[in-house]
Formats: sequence, C-alpha cells, structure tokens
Amino acid sequence: MVFLTLLVTFICIFYGVQLIRLLASDCDLVLQWKLKFGNTMAALSGQVVWITGASSGVGEQLALEFAAAGCKLVLSARRPDELERVKHQCIESGRLSPDDILIVPLDLLDFGSHPHAVMNVLQYYSQIDILVNNAGRSQRAAWEETSLDVDRYCMELNVLGTLSLTKNVLPHMINRGEGHIVVMGAVEGKIGAPFSASYTGAKHALQGYFDSLRLEMHNHNIGVSIICPGPTFSNLLENAFTGTIATNYGMKMDPNDRRMDTARCARLIILAVANKLDEVWIARHPLLLVMYLCQYCPSFGQWILCHFGKKMLLTAKSGARV
Repeated sequence: MVFLTLLVTFICIFYGVQLIRLLASDCDLVLQWKLKFGNTMAALSGQVVWITGASSGVGEQLALEFAAAGCKLVLSARRPDELERVKHQCIESGRLSPDDILIVPLDLLDFGSHPHAVMNVLQYYSQIDILVNNAGRSQRAAWEETSLDVDRYCMELNVLGTLSLTKNVLPHMINRGEGHIVVMGAVEGKIGAPFSASYTGAKHALQGYFDSLRLEMHNHNIGVSIICPGPTFSNLLENAFTGTIATNYGMKMDPNDRRMDTARCARLIILAVANKLDEVWIARHPLLLVMYLCQYCPSFGQWILCHFGKKMLLTAKSGARV
C-alpha cells in the first residue's frame, strides 16, 4: 500500500512538472529539453545547407541563423534580387565569405528545372548536407468558396514541388550515406484549421509523405525532420491564396500581433535540426496546449476544437490576443 501511494505520488509529481514545463514554453517538451541539454547550433558549422523560400520571412531568417552558425549556404527562391539582399546580410554576419553562399533561383512548380538546380549545387559544393524545404504558400477562404484550382495549386506548390526537389536530392544523400531532410510543416498539418482547408490539406499531405520517408531512410543514416510552427511574423498572409487563383489575401501582419518572433522561430528550428529531432512543434499558447490535447486525448481535443476551437484558431491565426 505504501509502495502504491509512493508510485501514485511520483506519477502525479512527474506529470505536474511536465504540465508546468509545457505551460511555460513556446515549443514541445522534447525540443525544450534539447535547448538546455542538447547540441547547439555550432554542431552544424561547415555543413552545406540548402534553403528554399529563402528570400523572405522564416526562410530569410533561417539563412541568417545558419550563417551565424557557420554553415555554407544555398539560397533559393523565385526572386534573384531578394536572394542577393539576403546573401549580403548573411555575409555581414561575419562568419561567411561571398564564396560560402550560392544563389540558385528556383521555381518549385517548374519540376523540370529541379535536376539541373541540384547539379549546380553539387558542382559548386560537391555535397548537400541539409535540405530545408521551406518554400510554400498559404490560403484563406471558406471551404465551399475555394475553387478546385486553388486546391490543385496548393498541392502542386506546397507538396509536389517539395517532393520533386527532395527526390532529386535524396539519391545524392543515399550515395554519401548521410544527410538531413527538413520539411516546413505547420500546426495545420497536425490539426484542422477553419478557412484554410487547402493549406491544411497540403500540410497534412507533407506530414504523411515525410513520415513515410523517415521510416525508409532509417538505415541510410538520413534524418527527416518535420517542423510544425504556429503563427509567426512573415509575409505569409500578403501572398496567401483566397478562394480563387487570381486574388491574394493581401493582409499585412500588425507588428503588435501576438505572433512568434521570426528570429525566435528560426533559432528553434535550427536547434531542432542540430539535434536531428523527428518532429517539433513551435507555437505559443493556447495553440501549443491544443496540439497536445489533440495528440494525446484526441476525442477530447476534437470536442474542444468543435465547440471552442473555431474562434480560438481564427484568433490565433490572425495574431490577435486570445
């Protein structure tokens, strides 16, 4: 009886501590632990990192943080002039020379250009250590008002473009016997999100594809990390699809919005990469807590979402205070 009492007490204390840790954090508990006791960004120094969508937002900040860690960079996006600007900022960090940063303009929808882009990178660096699939585009419209063209475009850009580039990089990593694929998922890839079904569906698809790849690559020494960030400051809403291809959402984020700082998000992502974590959640509360509920108490989590989640998720996605 005494043993049972001690066991119950220990379990209560353990889960109480975990709850306190969770409520005090802006990332999942495993990543939080690695922040204190895991590898630092310095573990990535000297590695060749290819970042798509590197011309703005989280991709731009990732480039700056990887540069600060001493990584050699490949920067890709559709706008070469913006990539040059980001390259200049990375050089100003003091860790890299101009020769340590290669610009490779890339349109993810131009699948035929991907083999040539990979060849250019390998000719320049001879290796690709980390591929960061960051490029993509969001969407905002009601489910029934979203045209099938938008659904198709979201899938081709966010999913098939990412798959195509990865399929062209992967054989090189397999031949080397090492490598790391990083995929920018989203909170929407774990739970449903109202008025963002096309984007949500695409992120769920990425989750399935790359969870499968992780299992297949386990014996090849190739890591696969899926990053699931919540609302973060970027130009995501300006360029987001609406219900039609022709119209962008066009909303600028208010600096006073309750979103995660872009630099903070990028640092957490790089630390997840440095520790080769399979999946990480990066979000502020209450979104992070809802993710845990949906993961570990799915019926209760879905009940919460159905009864209170629509307003809460819309508020969180808009950046306003919950």
